[in-house]
Amino acid sequence: MLDEKVNIDISEFLKTVNFKTNIIYFIKWGIFSIIIGVVVGLAGASFGHVISFATEFWQSHNYTLYLLPLFGLIIAALYHFINADNPRGTNWVIDSISSGETIPLKMAPAIYISSFLTHLGCGSAGREGAALQIGGSLGNFIGRKLKLGQTSFSDKADINIAIMCGMASCFSALFGTPISASIFSMEIFSVGVMYHAALIPCLLSSYIAVYVAKLVNTPVEKFIMQRAPEWNFKLVGFMILLAALTAMVAILFSVVMHESANIYKKYFKNPYIRIVVAAILFIILTILSGSRDYNGGGFWLIEKSMSGNVRYEAFLMKILFTAVVMGGGFKGGEIVPTFVIGATFGGAFARFFGLPYELCTACGMIACFVGVTNCPIASIFMGIEFCGSLGVNYYAIVVGVSFVLSGYYGLYSSQKFAYSKTEARYVGSDAVSIRKKRQNS
Repeated sequence: MLDEKVNIDISEFLKTVNFKTNIIYFIKWGIFSIIIGVVVGLAGASFGHVISFATEFWQSHNYTLYLLPLFGLIIAALYHFINADNPRGTNWVIDSISSGETIPLKMAPAIYISSFLTHLGCGSAGREGAALQIGGSLGNFIGRKLKLGQTSFSDKADINIAIMCGMASCFSALFGTPISASIFSMEIFSVGVMYHAALIPCLLSSYIAVYVAKLVNTPVEKFIMQRAPEWNFKLVGFMILLAALTAMVAILFSVVMHESANIYKKYFKNPYIRIVVAAILFIILTILSGSRDYNGGGFWLIEKSMSGNVRYEAFLMKILFTAVVMGGGFKGGEIVPTFVIGATFGGAFARFFGLPYELCTACGMIACFVGVTNCPIASIFMGIEFCGSLGVNYYAIVVGVSFVLSGYYGLYSSQKFAYSKTEARYVGSDAVSIRKKRQNS
């Protein structure tokens, strides 16, 4: 009787599992992910080399700072040429997932060129925003060329998976972080909900992109912790305090970035005038600061933080420099500045309380990252892949605390909040009002 019951249960189970569909999905996305990973990986790798060249060039030729107004005019003209005088950047990619809006291919070369010019002119910007836009645009293009969503073997939502694969591939090619890049691309669209169907495609395309990037010797920045202190409750308490304070820093950065763009647009309607004013202000700030530390991406500030040589005001200076240049229309990304802001704040925290510099720098970095992106799982993996696994227990604590205390703020206004951060409830249609409340508060 028992054997008969087991056989019946197995029979019923097999009826509910469509192995043919699963196998088709696996083979289909195995092929598509390899294509996207290779193509986008090459694009991301070349972009990484271009940005590294721009950084090395301005560091040895200081006069490029004074060419920033000219570079700004070229950027404004480029976006006017492609009919995007008010580009939405990464928000466009995020919107495309929920609205089905097509991301034009011309977006990829535009952000590629404009990010290069921004970095060549010493602008305080990152590279991941460009990576997400390049990857999303190419992923969308490849997906449509492969007829995703237009054939019997392809679901309409498959084009969204292709976009996520493109984003993950370009991000991982630049940073060498395939797991966090994959999860970030799945988490960024809607807080509380992950597009799990994209997990295998994103991971596969990301690893392919990392492999391609390594083949062409793409430079990758890592800040691996060499040692971690023993677990103790006193240090845990300090990490909770660091995370809480970093959440406030993340809110400040998000608000300043949004408001700087609004102020520029309010007083300078013309995009050409706006970007030139931003360039001039950036040049003046650089001269007044007496330092070039806050130009460019600023990874060197993370190195200084880990060795205990960071200035207390460094995180505020990086916020100011980034908002001035990017709010005016220059391109690149906000995540590298986010890393730098969080790392320098963590380094200053460690210096003030006499704590381990490496640990506080790493924890400050990922606490700030989760505070502006609202992607907690990706943030923990980012800490592991970017700084090593020695501090993973502390990473989890600071990510959780910063994620909750940063509230509904963030860098990406198109990001949706499907679930409340503090209550076990679905917010759904309330997400729009929550975003507005976040932006107006």
